[in-house]
Amino acid sequence: MTDELAIDVHGMTKRFGDLTAVNHIDLQVRTGEICGFLGPNGSGKTTFIRMLCGLLRADEGSGTCLGYDVIRESEIIKRQVGYMTQRFSFYEDLSIYENLDFVARLYSMKNRSEVVRESIQRLGLEARQHQLAGELSGGWKQRLALAACLIHDPKLLLLDEPTAGVDPQARRDFWEEIHRLAGQGLTFLIATHYMDEAERCHRLAFILNGVLLTQGTISEVIEKTRLTTWSVSGPRLTELAERLRKLPDVEQAAAFGSALHVSGVDAAKLEKAIAPFRSEGYKWQEVESGLEDIFIHLMEKAKGRPSS
Repeated sequence: MTDELAIDVHGMTKRFGDLTAVNHIDLQVRTGEICGFLGPNGSGKTTFIRMLCGLLRADEGSGTCLGYDVIRESEIIKRQVGYMTQRFSFYEDLSIYENLDFVARLYSMKNRSEVVRESIQRLGLEARQHQLAGELSGGWKQRLALAACLIHDPKLLLLDEPTAGVDPQARRDFWEEIHRLAGQGLTFLIATHYMDEAERCHRLAFILNGVLLTQGTISEVIEKTRLTTWSVSGPRLTELAERLRKLPDVEQAAAFGSALHVSGVDAAKLEKAIAPFRSEGYKWQEVESGLEDIFIHLMEKAKGRPSS
């Protein structure tokens, strides 16, 4: 990872009629960095990604992607970016080899057969290269999609919900490959709504309703939010959660496994609010706020109402 910025954009905005899908977003991502782009469905993640790689033209904004002007030089950027869409977008009646060969032809790759063979070997697809894409499991389809993204040797990968519908082992293998590639200098912007995947990223950016709410490393995001969280375990936690949510200084009371996470932005007021419940047979322990606590807080704050 270097201090050079692969993505450096300011005020990026996209409107569709009366809807502002992306609203004046500033984002910086360093070369070799994995940036997790988080937000619920419909938050603007896909629109922003398409603006970066030149598939959509911004209505406002400026900046660079891979050193090229994101507005005026989008055609050059397209050649140096790999984009993995949410949905599997390859020909299901063609084999892995045939799909990759087709993509290589689209990019006018020299020594096409050699490039395809190297791509197949890189992602461990040799044993399945003649299998039809439509017969592949979610994990193998994911590998094919990643191989296709990499075939033209891009410098930046834009991945839109890449692990949706993929089993846990395939997700783990995928992220190991992502970190290996980042170690070689490849930059990633990965749209996801999985908190465990967010924790695997070097940097995070959280978007809601087209607005970027926060960005930074995990520790920076947690520090900026200044959320205090208590973990409580004991009997009848559902009933306890309902009682806690009625208190003005409790922003969240959410189940986490066999415990509740109870959060608020004012540590002193939160501790005073939960004090009457200490003698009811519950075990209370202050814990570090997790990403899920943070992002629920940010979402509810943006909506202008208390968390639940």
